[in-house]
Amino acid sequence: MATRKPSRAPGGDPKAVDLARDTVRADDALMTTNQGLRINDDQNSLKAGDRGPTLLEDFQLREKITHFDHERIPERVVHARGAAAHGVFRVYKSLASLTSAAFLQDPAVETPVFVRFSTVAGSRGSSDLARDVRGFAVKFYTEQGNFDLVGNNIPVFFIQDAVKFPDLIHAVKPEPHNEIPQAASAHDTFWDFVSLMPESMHMIMWAMSDRAIPRSLRMMEGFGIHTFRLIDAKGRARFVKFHWKPLLGVHSVLWDEATMISGKDPDFHRRDLYDAIESGAFPEWEFGLQVVEEQDEHKFGFDLLDPTKLIPEELVPVQRLGRLTLNRNPANFFAETEQVAFHPGHVVPGIDFSNDPLLQGRLFSYLDTQLTRLGGPNFHEIPINRPVAPVHNNQRDGHMRQTINPGQTSYGPNTTGGGCPMQAGRALGGFVTYAERVDGAKVRARSASFFDHFSQAALFFRSQAPHEQAHIVDALRFELGKVQALPIRQRMVGMLAQVDAGLAAKVAQGLGLEVLPPVRPLNHSIPADGKPADFESRPAGKAMAPSPALSMARPAPSIATRKVAVLTAAGGDKAAIDALGRALAAEGATMTVIGPRLGKLAAVGGDVQAEQSLLTASSVLFDALYLPGGKAAVDALLAAPDAVRFVREAYRHCKPIAATGDGERLLARALEQPAGAPGDAGVVTGADDAIKRVVTAFVKAMAQHRFFEREKAFALPPDADAAPKAKAPPRARRATPGR
Repeated sequence: MATRKPSRAPGGDPKAVDLARDTVRADDALMTTNQGLRINDDQNSLKAGDRGPTLLEDFQLREKITHFDHERIPERVVHARGAAAHGVFRVYKSLASLTSAAFLQDPAVETPVFVRFSTVAGSRGSSDLARDVRGFAVKFYTEQGNFDLVGNNIPVFFIQDAVKFPDLIHAVKPEPHNEIPQAASAHDTFWDFVSLMPESMHMIMWAMSDRAIPRSLRMMEGFGIHTFRLIDAKGRARFVKFHWKPLLGVHSVLWDEATMISGKDPDFHRRDLYDAIESGAFPEWEFGLQVVEEQDEHKFGFDLLDPTKLIPEELVPVQRLGRLTLNRNPANFFAETEQVAFHPGHVVPGIDFSNDPLLQGRLFSYLDTQLTRLGGPNFHEIPINRPVAPVHNNQRDGHMRQTINPGQTSYGPNTTGGGCPMQAGRALGGFVTYAERVDGAKVRARSASFFDHFSQAALFFRSQAPHEQAHIVDALRFELGKVQALPIRQRMVGMLAQVDAGLAAKVAQGLGLEVLPPVRPLNHSIPADGKPADFESRPAGKAMAPSPALSMARPAPSIATRKVAVLTAAGGDKAAIDALGRALAAEGATMTVIGPRLGKLAAVGGDVQAEQSLLTASSVLFDALYLPGGKAAVDALLAAPDAVRFVREAYRHCKPIAATGDGERLLARALEQPAGAPGDAGVVTGADDAIKRVVTAFVKAMAQHRFFEREKAFALPPDADAAPKAKAPPRARRATPGR
């Protein structure tokens, strides 16, 4: 038999033949499954009707998700960087009128929980302060089994269908040819994907906002994202959105701070959560529900099944019906935080799913990914994952099996085991899937009601305070400024023009681009009616009134757990420091004395203990700054460049600042203004005999968190072609209470 000679690679090296055969060409035209089957539609999962549930028959979805879930071991493919804590949950009143879930019935019952917070894109070793979505996953150990509420700190998501999840994560992860950048979306592949997926625009507004750089895990909201169902004891169903509302308020850091914190303390969020719990300042959230009766499913101008949409709280208020308290840190990070396994399919009677196509895909993906990450099907036997409810079934063996099941019976029905374990009917607490009527052709498509991609993106942007809108503009300029491909930047500006013309114009100005008409996205999905999904034929959607609930620009309910930096040296004013300490303790806040060195400092009126030094401390690690008097101390700090920079950065980051006596000289030097110059918001000054008044005004100012009026002093000129003018920030007025 004649043998065929292998074709040689360029250069004639026969060793290169196999490499050439096995290397996938980037320009291969037709998409296939891993079995070589050509794929007709990679944008939609197979459903029973365009708004119906995803079908198990969808072998393309299962192959794609399975491959994605098993790509990396052993860390999580997404949400690898995490921090967690134990706690308890209880409802304020019985929710029997809404659900039969037992843990939501009795206010006297305390349900144990384990909560894991995380970033999405970075690896386990990345920084806590990356601009990213934060995971907010809660495992309830209920008497009816474990219930996992697996959500984020943002109420919507980038995509509408789970079949696109591997593409989203591949796009946002480090680029495969050079593994750059880590834990960052500011690169070509992410924005290339987004610029071709209009459904991502609502989530982009959130991700580019300050919500993506929270001040603390204890100061961010949580959302279940999807629309779920609550089922009452009579079998009646209602749609529901789940919320977590932090009792400390919702706060963020500035992007400049986030980049500095990543260098000073990349474990900033982990440390903050751990230290708060260890000190007894237990983080708390209220459990909230938005409930929609089934007959009202279609009354909104958007589809409840669309995970890129939220229900504005002005349309359906959030009912606060319970409280979550985190009161114990994990004893071992790996055994608990790293090995905990969440799954949105872990539900209890009284809670059920909707046909949200992203949720439907997650119901498969989460279970599948545990098989690789935790080694097999018995991950539920790891202590952190074990339910408090007893487990009885006929499942046996498998990797790392721990349960010892005596007897000969491992099947059902049986007589050898007395018929046990027996099925539990509804009356005995057995889970009964809600009997939703499903009627539709098997199709790969989306409902036409999913094709308004810009109304809620515009709603979010226009609901933001002016400084929040400015931060979104800056974030987009930064992110798109890192994109190397000009066509991607141009496409994104076109997308932004569909959200808000002013937003697009400002971003385009920063990128040196014109706002051009948008182009039709490539390879995008089509609705069930078969009409193309270009911009002209897409439903425009209703303009929505601004929603104040979407903005973080509101005073905090308290300053509890806020951290104040006190900058001093030998010769400082101990009385002024002690006065602040008493005032902060009364409000549940804390202060840290920072000096040129650690240890005792001989102050006026007694010794002061410096807990941190200028070498290790930074203003970005604190919420506010206090500069007490004392001539010798201030003279020493004025000679220390790090001290002057500390003050200047606190001012630039819009934090409350107070200075008494000689502390005003340090403030004046840092701001390069003479003492007594006109003042500014959030900066409080006074003479040595006005300490009490200054401290009172300072504490009041801290409740506002930040004073963003100051950003105007550092803003770029409005004309992109104009040369920036050197302008020193204004100096604070004396004894200003902060406005």
